[in-house]
Amino acid sequence: MRMRTLFITLVVSFPAEVWAAEAHIPPVKGWMVTPFVVLLVAIAVVPFINRGWWDRYYPHVSLGLGFAVFSYYTMALDLRRMLETAVDYLSFIALIGSLFVAAGGIYLHTERHATPLVNTILLSIGAVISNLLGTTGASMLLIRPFIRMNRQRIRGFHVVFFIFVVSNIGGALTPIGDPPLFLGYLNGVPFHWTILQMWNVWLLALALVLALFWVLDTVSYRRWLGEGHRPVRGTTFDLKGTHNFVFLLIILAAVFTHTPLREIIMVCAAAAAYRFADQKALRANEFTFAPIKEVAILFAGIFATMVPALDYLALNADRLGIKTPGAFYWATGILSSFLDNAPTYLNLLSAAMGLHGLVLGNTAHIRSLIASHGAFLRAISAGAVFFGASTYIGNGPNFMVKSIAEHARVDCPSFFGYMVEYSIPVLIPVFTVVWLVFFRS
Repeated sequence: MRMRTLFITLVVSFPAEVWAAEAHIPPVKGWMVTPFVVLLVAIAVVPFINRGWWDRYYPHVSLGLGFAVFSYYTMALDLRRMLETAVDYLSFIALIGSLFVAAGGIYLHTERHATPLVNTILLSIGAVISNLLGTTGASMLLIRPFIRMNRQRIRGFHVVFFIFVVSNIGGALTPIGDPPLFLGYLNGVPFHWTILQMWNVWLLALALVLALFWVLDTVSYRRWLGEGHRPVRGTTFDLKGTHNFVFLLIILAAVFTHTPLREIIMVCAAAAAYRFADQKALRANEFTFAPIKEVAILFAGIFATMVPALDYLALNADRLGIKTPGAFYWATGILSSFLDNAPTYLNLLSAAMGLHGLVLGNTAHIRSLIASHGAFLRAISAGAVFFGASTYIGNGPNFMVKSIAEHARVDCPSFFGYMVEYSIPVLIPVFTVVWLVFFRS
């Protein structure tokens, strides 16, 4: 059964169409992923070499590479495939942009000083909220208050761990939390299965990451105090723009409608949220459209150039040679770090079902997989959701959070710095422990 592209609002690592087994995939070759690789390298390396040049010319690089792939597909392979990708991209920007605008009109502030314990509690709460609003909704709502609470001593690692917890790992408990889980629900995975079968995996990963954050933040806090700084303490709480919560909920509810009504509702809600926003809240949030502009341009190129990579994966998923839940966990995770985790989830789920003579798209077969080989679905679900935190482009909220933080004058790590300083030394050991405990055998 051919299913149209469907996005889940609350959490977007990337939008993705639901690929059925009989969906048409053009005959792509390995060399066709070159523009995608070039764009990733450019995003990672060029700002480090010449930030001024990148800030001026990144639209030319991103849109140029994207247009090259778009043109080749359109003229030589499959126009329909690129039109579907264009719809995916528009849905993605409608979601990300509308949540960004609606949340930008909500000002949350407290004078309470953010100690390491307070920060850890805040991130824990954000992880729970991610399952209710989705990682995108939770990230857009909480990142600015989190930055303000830590303004006296904020470091890049605060933003990084916010991305780890709120923008990714936190959303593993419900189909609302992350797009792959929602697509699983659409393909027959019971709504309650996620929380019943993933809570212990979620809890272990979350506890380990939060513990590491607490240690790192404690060291940073003590060093800050040792330099002679003293925290400004207070108990006041300020909330402005509460009516924007209505527009936020409208946007989140719109995900359950269909294209183009979904995007129309989101755009109209965002326009209304901005038109009727509390101006004091906008000024207090230092709201501008610069972050969403940057994300829109970069992801236009990413969406177009990653199509050959996704198609190549779809055509060769049965040749990956993976046979165990642990292998599916790592394969799904590694691919989800750089590709859209939703189609990666579906392709690996299809491969796992094929190992047991089952077919994706058949609800009875999904239930049979859960009953007899549930570890495979747990492994694929964990890999798709958790590993989205591995890079800035692993999940939609990641880059948006980075952009908002940088516009708030927070010194965030570079693309490679994010991976080398944080995701590899922090997340890979945590994900390895998760593998050892739940998926090794």
